Amino acid sequence: MTDKNGAEVEETRQTRARYDPLALDKEPRVAALLASLRLGSFDPAELTSHVGRNDNWSGPTTTGDRVFVKRLGGPSPADARRRFERLLAFETLAAGDTESILSGPKFLGHDDEALLVAFELLDGARSGAELAADDAFDDELCRVAGRITGALHEMPADTTLLDTTPHPLPATDRLRVLPLSVFTAATYGELETWRLLQGDGELLDALNALKQREQALTDKRPIHGDMRLDQFLWTPERLHLTDWEEFRLGDPARDVGAFVGEWLYFAVRGIPKAIGSEPDFTFDHETTHEEILSFGVRELDRLRPRMAAFWDGYRSVRTTVDEGLRARAAAFAGWHMFDRMFATAMVGGRVQAADRACAGIGRTVLLSPEGFTDTLGLVESASGHMTGTAGPGTHTSRLGEKH
Repeated sequence: MTDKNGAEVEETRQTRARYDPLALDKEPRVAALLASLRLGSFDPAELTSHVGRNDNWSGPTTTGDRVFVKRLGGPSPADARRRFERLLAFETLAAGDTESILSGPKFLGHDDEALLVAFELLDGARSGAELAADDAFDDELCRVAGRITGALHEMPADTTLLDTTPHPLPATDRLRVLPLSVFTAATYGELETWRLLQGDGELLDALNALKQREQALTDKRPIHGDMRLDQFLWTPERLHLTDWEEFRLGDPARDVGAFVGEWLYFAVRGIPKAIGSEPDFTFDHETTHEEILSFGVRELDRLRPRMAAFWDGYRSVRTTVDEGLRARAAAFAGWHMFDRMFATAMVGGRVQAADRACAGIGRTVLLSPEGFTDTLGLVESASGHMTGTAGPGTHTSRLGEKH
């Protein structure tokens, strides 16, 4: 391809899903925001939208700027307002140090009434989830992600600016009974997932204990609160952590557990692909539980160095952490499997076998998180420094135990 001057340039691979955005004439406040920021107006012919829970618009403007605008949403106007305020709180804290590893796409401005925010659009950016799907979110990127997360948890715990309310997940108030409004709005897959949770007394106790430990924690830190691989954006220049709508004071183990939980999820979801790539694979062979477990151990052994690299990067920034953080992080990694199960159920009609496998492993980790810190790459010596990953298969087979 060529640039506007006709020079040959390397084409950047882009895999981020693009959609037709909500028509601008239905949201005139977007044009008003751009005008107030002296950014001209969007070019309708090149305007796109990225997949996400919020309405958003991105593309070039008539001033030559490239801009991303999104409108904060939520299940209620009050929830949307809280998301908006948490995002602004992060941008306020991060504004003083543009060279920080935490600095993301440039924040351009906002519309307080319409809950709109505008950022510099990162050309050629790919999400961490897309990189992981291509097996390109490697150990070094995981180490950088760990340093970013560590820097976040070392930010000032400003109680006058940060949201101090408890994180809503896991929604333990719904583990016994669902409100009618939630029941009637849920997909069949979500109802299946709630049924699996509500019928398991041991799991309910473990989730309640996890929330109680978080609430009792005295040294709460600024946390992202919704850390997934798709919240990271990569450009050739750097890795960015984005989407600060759940930013608040909380347990840093929540972010650590969510990141390693992403790789645990990828390991389990990768089992069918690993089995299907075997040289002697045939469709008429009924895979046994032992075979599935064997392939799961192999996948987790392959991905554990990425979890360990993240932890290594994290501890290079946070040289002192509380004694129970690793076990709490493992428990949050277990919860993350259910969180991803709910995300799938929101768009799917039924809970699939792979989702049940993720839930089973999440349950195993939640019931005894102390036994799985090494399995998840959270390995430390008595001196508090990284000692490397656990050996192949160490503790991993326990993930397949039936309870």
